[in-house]
Amino acid sequence: MSATQSNSLPLWVQDRDKVIEGSTDTQWRYQTPPDYSRSKENLAQESTRHHIEGTLEVIVQNLVRTFEMEVSFKTNPQQWLSVVNDKFRVSTNGGPEYTVKDLSAQGTYNLFMADSEHYKASAESFESSSEIFHTTFPQGFPWEVLEVFSGPPNVTFKWRHWGHFNGAYKEFAPTGETVEIIGMSIAKVTDDLQIISLEHYFDNTLFLEKLTAGGKLPMSDNKGSACPFSSWFKKVKKS
Repeated sequence: MSATQSNSLPLWVQDRDKVIEGSTDTQWRYQTPPDYSRSKENLAQESTRHHIEGTLEVIVQNLVRTFEMEVSFKTNPQQWLSVVNDKFRVSTNGGPEYTVKDLSAQGTYNLFMADSEHYKASAESFESSSEIFHTTFPQGFPWEVLEVFSGPPNVTFKWRHWGHFNGAYKEFAPTGETVEIIGMSIAKVTDDLQIISLEHYFDNTLFLEKLTAGGKLPMSDNKGSACPFSSWFKKVKKS
């Protein structure tokens, strides 16, 4: 597909930065649009797939990245382009279904990971959950499509999420390991590729086991590491 043909696609399945540039009068969670320059560097160096522009894999990848950006940074769900706002539902591992209002209020970490021994979603806010994982993965937590098994209207795809565990996870010491999550998702989409529903399937338990493998920090380190980037985090978000 040529650049001209790519530009004829709906904005929300084009490059995420084009969506940000085209989001006029947007209510941004941190007052300014997100900066994905660091994410681009990580993706260029560490992606395991380099899909050809215009393929279904790239379209799906762009759509999900736009969705992630809008959930994370656009406070008004009515301004999300990637979903059918009044119909959208999302679930994880066959669990409860959530709406755009739920996502906007609580964030993806809290809704995709239920209460467990090492993560209490019910005790975290949108902001605190984001701080936890930005601290855990200070170099970012990129996402890529591995394979697409079926096309619209029911898109089934396999994906990879990864990050370098170089910051403390809550009271647990970093191991320096590259933590990787492999998952599957099913997205029901409209003719113009907006998401109606999204089902995610991945192993939450294995993810948290890796984040607690380094053992607890000494109390002195633990007290000083609760949120080392809190002041920076409130001012700017570089993903």
